[in-house]
Amino acid sequence: MIKNTVNSYGIVGVAIHWLMALVIIGMFCLGLWMVDLDYYSEWYKTGPDIHRSIGVLVFLTMIFRLTWRLTNKHPKAEPNLKTWEIRSATLVHVLLYILVILIAISGYLLSTADGRAVLVFNWFSVPASITSIEDQANLSGKLHYLLAISLMVLAGIHALAALKHHFYDKDKTLVRMFGKSGS
Repeated sequence: MIKNTVNSYGIVGVAIHWLMALVIIGMFCLGLWMVDLDYYSEWYKTGPDIHRSIGVLVFLTMIFRLTWRLTNKHPKAEPNLKTWEIRSATLVHVLLYILVILIAISGYLLSTADGRAVLVFNWFSVPASITSIEDQANLSGKLHYLLAISLMVLAGIHALAALKHHFYDKDKTLVRMFGKSGS
């Protein structure tokens, strides 16, 4: 099934979830690695170019993901879940979405602080639109890093909660994220 049902996520929701999870973890690792590159490294320019290009694509995918989420059913919560667990899960999902969007915006502000557009894999470019913030590159760079750390911590909590549901509660919360029926 392509769309979500009341019992499981559809192939689009599942694919976007896992693709974004892998790409965002990879982007985090690439970001940590590339900040230590020196000017003479062959990756000094290539690493950030790849990071920026993928970052724009992640942002566009996030817009699609939000649209998909708002226009599809949501699988109903497992019957054993407590109200606080449902509310916590909703809050974590909202925060994950917000963090991804803010990381993309801060990365964009960092990358365009000097007035140059972001070239996305030589396919298209995203022009610089805001360049007048005082100390823009430094401020947006620090914010980008702090938001990325926050995203990784929150994603780790999200993953641990899914594992708790699977191994301790023995419910279908995690199984549904693979497109299997929860009931």
